[in-house]
Amino acid sequence: MYSSIDLAPIVAALAVALTACVTDLRTRRIPNTLTLGAALIAFLFFLATGGARGLGLSAGGWLVGLAVFLPFFLLGGMGAGDVKLVAALGAWLGPGKVVWVALYGGIAGGVLAVIVAASHGYLRQAFWNLGYLLWFWRAGGPRPLAALTLEHAKGPRLAYAVPIAIGMGATLWLR
Repeated sequence: MYSSIDLAPIVAALAVALTACVTDLRTRRIPNTLTLGAALIAFLFFLATGGARGLGLSAGGWLVGLAVFLPFFLLGGMGAGDVKLVAALGAWLGPGKVVWVALYGGIAGGVLAVIVAASHGYLRQAFWNLGYLLWFWRAGGPRPLAALTLEHAKGPRLAYAVPIAIGMGATLWLR
């Protein structure tokens, strides 16, 4: 049986993820006040309930969450809000669980990306772009390809807070 202290991080993470989904779907942005505020509250919560060790685990979760998706942001394939969202969830769930959130979120993101691309008649172009990107990286190493970054791409966009929330749900259910 869970105590209220054990459930609080799960409830908080769910609230953060669902709020991010709503804002990302409506505005295509995830506000810093949500992600950074959620992380700060997680740090304070874990400091108050677990002392320095609790704060360390929360900070470790935040850093792992940041590190997992940061390369995709640096390559131009993901927004900064998505990276900060995973980091905030890591602050609430810890370093072990946030890796699973990212993994399951990546799987959900791939499936949803295919659905979005297919529903917009863009699937063939999306696979061509992926092949071209892999060829480009093979020739010169991973680096942004301007025509295919979020800033310049012309294809349909996926509100990535949704797959991240699905990944978190799968993590909480399976782990």
